[in-house]
Amino acid sequence: MSKPLICLCLTADTIEKDLALVDKYRPYIDLVELRVDLLEDDERLNIRDFPALAKIPCILTIRRTVDGGKFSEGEAARSMLFARALAYASEDSKKNFAYVDFEEDFHISSLQDAAMAYGTKIIRSFHDMKNPIENFAEKLRSMQSSRFEIPKIAFMPHTLDDVTKMYKEMQKFKNSEQIVVAMGQLGLPSRILAQKFHSYLSYTSPADPDLLLSDIGQIDPQTLEETYNFHAINDETKIFGITGWPLKYTSSPKLHNAGFKQEGMNAVYIPFRAEKATEAFEFAHELGIKGFSVTIPHKEEIIKNLFTVEKKVDEIGACNTVINESGVWLGYNTDCIGFTKAVLEFTGEKNLKKKHVAIIGAGGAAKAIAYAVKKLGGKACIFNRTIAKARVLGKKYGFEYAPLGPESITTLKKYKDIIIQTTSKGMGSTEPSNEKNDPLWFYDFAGTEMIYDIVYEPEVTPIMARAKKAGCKVNNGYTMLKYQADEQFKLFMSAK
Repeated sequence: MSKPLICLCLTADTIEKDLALVDKYRPYIDLVELRVDLLEDDERLNIRDFPALAKIPCILTIRRTVDGGKFSEGEAARSMLFARALAYASEDSKKNFAYVDFEEDFHISSLQDAAMAYGTKIIRSFHDMKNPIENFAEKLRSMQSSRFEIPKIAFMPHTLDDVTKMYKEMQKFKNSEQIVVAMGQLGLPSRILAQKFHSYLSYTSPADPDLLLSDIGQIDPQTLEETYNFHAINDETKIFGITGWPLKYTSSPKLHNAGFKQEGMNAVYIPFRAEKATEAFEFAHELGIKGFSVTIPHKEEIIKNLFTVEKKVDEIGACNTVINESGVWLGYNTDCIGFTKAVLEFTGEKNLKKKHVAIIGAGGAAKAIAYAVKKLGGKACIFNRTIAKARVLGKKYGFEYAPLGPESITTLKKYKDIIIQTTSKGMGSTEPSNEKNDPLWFYDFAGTEMIYDIVYEPEVTPIMARAKKAGCKVNNGYTMLKYQADEQFKLFMSAK
């Protein structure tokens, strides 16, 4: 099987806009898919000339609503559009559509004959926009009826286990041509690792939020190529990654993949969302992943699945890095090192002696941060909505503990030198501060506090914006991310 291609889905409403997208992404793509169903009605009349104008191999697709598209005028009208696009074929094949996408249940012999007569390959597709496919291999074999057609299956996984099952099934199809896609955010690994999933191509769409088909899990071609080095992935490529839930925002792939490229290492780092830690391990085992980062909410639960852990993991009670050492899973914690470097840089201090520190939250990240604060000599109080968790963490290090709410304002004022926000509150939020996105919504900043929020997306979180307005010194968690990633990278580089 040849190396997978990057296909850009053209999602604009006019041909002129689609051609502009082709030019914008030309350095990153191998072919494009003209989504006729997304064009304005008048624009659909001019689709025949598109391949000649685009000057790149094109897939002709008119996707029905039942298959996730926008075409609802009926099969007769759709057949006429297909006929218009395939008619008057040129002797110069580059001026014709290179591929046409017909659904599994769409069989019109005249259209199929016209396509094949002029060298237009048929993609025979099946979509399930709501559910995984249980009999994946059987379904794919039933669609491989002709060597002139490329079967395509796209489905919506419910869990990472569904993607793992798909990967296992696809190892039976190493020497044939097919397109397979697990959609949605859970299915992102199938797009990045098209080579490993034995898929003929990987679909992408423009980065513009109005044009990006993010609901079905597509990313833009520039990210696929520049961040994940898609065209360089081969059978020998080592896989690393990050797991968590919901894992909507992470800069770790940019950091680690840039590091691999700089070191000349044949490796790729991917996100793989898992609602359960056991699903992440099953996925990692099947794909032969050499190591992965662990984020919210699995930093504590993941320990149960490890063969052994370093001393710091035992002391902290949380793990953020897992390495596969010759088939044995080992656990590490680099958060404490990352935070130590970040907080000293932020405060300009050599240690935290004589500092009163408020730690907001009591999860996996808070455990590593409490460990670091204790080592740095700081006095602290753990504030958490579940007071029992705050009590356990506080007593471990001789810190105070308190509920996270208005009743703790007086206590919070005692520990306001440095406030460290460790929860996921505010992640991805661009709204003004409120009870949902700001864990200290009830507290009025005096302007003397230093606020370190471990969230880094957005760059300025709601709590940071409010604190900065009051005159506080603020910082997001990107520095912690970078410093802990540096330590992870050393572990990844030594993975065998």
